[in-house]
Formats: sequence, structure tokens, C-alpha cells
Amino acid sequence: MIVDDHERSRAAVRAAVWSAGGEVVGEAVRCHDALASVPKMRADVAVCAVGLPDGDGVGVAAEIVSSGTPVVLFTSHTDAALIERARQAGVMAFLLKPLRPAELAPTLDLAIARFAEVQQLRDTLEGRKFIERAKGALMTRYQLTEEEAFRRIRRAAMDSRRPMVDIAKALLVSESVAPDLPTH
Repeated sequence: MIVDDHERSRAAVRAAVWSAGGEVVGEAVRCHDALASVPKMRADVAVCAVGLPDGDGVGVAAEIVSSGTPVVLFTSHTDAALIERARQAGVMAFLLKPLRPAELAPTLDLAIARFAEVQQLRDTLEGRKFIERAKGALMTRYQLTEEEAFRRIRRAAMDSRRPMVDIAKALLVSESVAPDLPTH
């Protein structure tokens, strides 16, 4: 997906993507159009200009990233403030104007790969949080040590051939329901 209000820039990116064997699934020239199009297009990556006529490309990049698509900024600016804003927005890479077509494919490939790695790390961290909470629930309910609570979750995961995080989530749901059940 290309988000840039300059036709020449979009044409250069489009040509470089095609020559690298890729496909452009959509183009937008305004922030609003980009935010509406990116989820529908299911692009592997968005190449987004910094300056757009109706707003800030870095802000758009942050929203695109949060929707699950990696972003590469396409800009002629390289100041420290822009780089920091891009980092905070979750931008995966920069392409500098004027575009050097040979740089496009490796930049996009790396951005897609890094984004997937970051997403996997976030998922792993989120899973560990569930496991920690489930261990705490087991420790409280059954007066177990942390090690024993972990072993029980791991054993249940192995016995059911499911990930530990699924067992932890189920345990937390059952713990949230258990106080509401009748005790007679």
C-alpha cells in the first residue's frame, strides 16, 4: 500500500515494487483515505509519506501499525525529532527520497520480517502475563509454591496438547466464575 500525495513519488514506489516482483494493492493520497483503505487491502506493508495534505504521516503510520500492518516511512527528512516520532509510532524502516529502486525490496522485506518478530515477542510477553496470573491464582487457591503451580499448568498443557497460555486463560476464566457458583 502506498500513502503519498505526490504522484511522482507514488509512481516511483509503484515501479520499484513491480520490478521487484511485488504488487501494489492500493494507493492513498490523504490520511483519511489511508486509514480507511489499509485494513481492507490487507497489505503486507504500507509505504507512507511523512507530509500529507490533511495531516501527519507519522500519526497515520502509528494507526496503521496498531491495525497490524508494518510501515516504512518515505521521506526526504532525517532529523532526530522525526526519527524519534517514527520510532514511537512503531515504524519499521525509512526510505529516503529520491527513491533508489534497488533499496526498496530489501527495506520492505526487512520491515515485514521485523514487524512479525515484534508481534511474536508481544504475543509471547502477553502469554507470560496470563501464565503468571494463573500461577498466582493456583498458589492462592491451593497454597502451592510457584514452582508447583507452574508444573500443574505445564502438565495440563501437555496432557491436553494445548499451549500453556490457553490453559492459563481457561484457568483464569474458571477462577472468575468459581466465586459465583453455589457451594451446596
